[in-house]
Amino acid sequence: MTLTQQLITIALVVLGTVLTRFLPFLLFPSEKPTPPVVQYLGRVLPGAVFSLLVVYCLRNVSLTSSSHGIPEAVAIAVVAALQLWKRQTWLSIVAGTVVYMALVQLVFPA
Repeated sequence: MTLTQQLITIALVVLGTVLTRFLPFLLFPSEKPTPPVVQYLGRVLPGAVFSLLVVYCLRNVSLTSSSHGIPEAVAIAVVAALQLWKRQTWLSIVAGTVVYMALVQLVFPA
């Protein structure tokens, strides 16, 4: 890319970032009530996004391969148990990742 193209790309990325940060405050000022559809989306989208993430992460797990999905199941159980026990998202994510990687690298190597 030329220098001009790079500058245009950077400017568009900055514009897109600024718009996505400030547009909600312009569309939904604090003195007006939030529309019901936005409140509904705020309630249902986190669960929907999380569900899509789980499906995406597990889409290539084969129950007929050598590990039979055991590392994935154990890591999911660790994440769920820690989240229910400690309610700390970061801890759950890190511990689940560490457990999964340890199982894949040490217990069930390819």
